[in-house]
Formats: sequence, C-alpha cells, structure tokens
Amino acid sequence: MGLSRPFWRAAQWRVAEAAGGSTGRGVTEKPPPLRQIGLDPRGGPLSDTRWNREGESAVENIEAVEALLSGQDYVAGRALATVVFLALRLNRPLFLEGEPGTGKTEIARAIATGLGRRLIRLQCYEGLDVAQALAEWNFAAQMIAIRSAEASGQTGALRQDLFTEEFLIERPLLQALRPQPGGPPVLLIDEIDRTDEPFEAFLLEALSDFQVTIPELGTIKAAEPPIVILTSNRTREVHEALKRRCLYHWVDYPAFERELEILQARAPEAAEALSREVVAFVQRLRQEDLFKKPGVAETIDWAKCLLALDVIALSPQVIADTLGAILKYQDDIARLQGSEATRLLNEARAGLGAV
Repeated sequence: MGLSRPFWRAAQWRVAEAAGGSTGRGVTEKPPPLRQIGLDPRGGPLSDTRWNREGESAVENIEAVEALLSGQDYVAGRALATVVFLALRLNRPLFLEGEPGTGKTEIARAIATGLGRRLIRLQCYEGLDVAQALAEWNFAAQMIAIRSAEASGQTGALRQDLFTEEFLIERPLLQALRPQPGGPPVLLIDEIDRTDEPFEAFLLEALSDFQVTIPELGTIKAAEPPIVILTSNRTREVHEALKRRCLYHWVDYPAFERELEILQARAPEAAEALSREVVAFVQRLRQEDLFKKPGVAETIDWAKCLLALDVIALSPQVIADTLGAILKYQDDIARLQGSEATRLLNEARAGLGAV
C-alpha cells in the first residue's frame, strides 16, 4: 500500500530544491529494505499471535466474546459474536455493513475497551487521500532544518536526513502498525463507503499483509497485526476485492427483545414499562416510509431525553415534543405531527400485547 507518487514527488521536489540538491531521482539512490516494526526486549519480532497476551483468555470462545461485549454494555447476537471471534482468532479484518445507528462503530470501542487496547479511528469522508490516512512529510519542519543547516554551513548530508521518520507525521493507518503497550491496537476504518475506489485499492496491501510502503522509507510491516474493523452504511457498494480480504457481517435492526435488552443496558434507569413503549414505538416507526429510519442509537437517545423530562409513559404530545431525538429530517418529523403520532402509538401499544 504505497502513497501516491504525485504527492510524494511534489514534496521531494520542494524540499530537495530548498536543500540545493537534484530532484531527478528523489531522495534515495536505491529502494530501502523492508522494515519490520515492533521488537520485543530480546531483539526479536513480537509474537504473531494474540492468544498469548494477558487478558486474551477473554476471547477463547464465542461465549467469552459475548461476555466481553456485554461487559461494555454492548448486546451482541450469536452471529455477530461468532464473526468477531473468528476475526480475532484468524487475524482477519472485520467488515460490518448495515443501516446507520445499528452499533457498527460502537463494537470497535467495545472490543478495544474490553481487551484494554488503544482504539485508532480513521473517519472516512469524500476526498480522503492517502497522505491523510497514512502519513505525510512535515514540510514546515523540513524547511526549518534546511535553514538551520544553511546558517551553520552543514548542508552536506542534509538531503538524506530530511526524509527520515523524524520528519514524518503519522496518520491513523501507520499508527496502527506501530507496537502499543497493551498489545496490537484496534483500527476502526469508519464509513469506508464515503471514500472512492482508488482509496479502496490503496487499502488492499494493508489488509492483506498488514504493511505499507513509503517510497523514501521502504515497506513498513507490522510485527503484530492490528485488529481491523471496517464499517459501511452502504451508501454505495464497496468493491468486492476489499470485501474478500475481510470477514463480512450485515448488522440489521434488532428484533424487539434484543433492542429492549440493548436499551436496558444503555439506559438502566428507565422503567421497564417506558422502555417497552419506546422500543415498540421505534420499531413501528421503522415500518413507515421515512427518509431516514431511526437506528438503535436514536432509540437510546430518545429514552435518555424522556428520562431527562421525567416522562413515565408516552403520549402523542410527548412524542411531538421530542421527535427531534429520533428523526433527523423535517419532512419525516412533519409526517408524524397530529393524529399520525396517535395512530402509531396506538398500534405500537397493540403490538406490545402480542409480544
């Protein structure tokens, strides 16, 4: 996974020109060797397995994964716990796809906290490029070094020294390859569907071999692979070449009992009767033709808003006053004004009798 040549060439040209050197062939005369980062105190590479670290016994089986996530107030079904277990066991990236607000991002936080690992998040967006995701040269620091060398008359070996890790600004992907005190970090590549296909292609080497290539420094390979979780809201299809390198799981809206369990874990102070009404209403609301259906995150937010207002039971007026907690578009909110909220509340309560 290498950085785009135009970006690096432009940086090389500016710095090398300032240093008074030739820019024809870049900074290095020959390709740098592959470097493995992360050595143990004895000088050898860190172990390639996660199963010999203190605390890893927490994920020895699927039931242990469920317990670990539950300890972070994350309620996972058997299928999700299974794919998390396999991702950890096989050192494979985990690709979570589903509607917004269904807990895809939160599972990375739960895993990191449960295992005592650092969470490194790469928030994707349209226009994200390689330099912003991996690393870039600190041009300002390089220029200061150049001016200092010129002032002291020590410019001889400066060109070689300018492209070292001292002047490298590490971004999330490179940080995730560095050894961490508590073990390999959890790398969250959030909302990968917001990027473009060239960026996906850039990720392929990292997800296959857990290594990246920086032209001036060579190939940097992690001694211990990070725990990688990618999420997608499916605003577009992610290329199958990227998905093939991952274990895949679709995160859907939970059934009533599962969502109630999640709400009780995240808002335990809510009375059971209110929690049941909230979940029933949100589940009924998802059946409507809305621009943006509320996710589990909105269910939790709404319950907390109701608690702040000392609400003990839903009513059409309460729903109208607090719709902004569960619906984020005015057209959706307008649809639920007046008698529509009353109808949905009555249908939700009728459905509770059948649960």
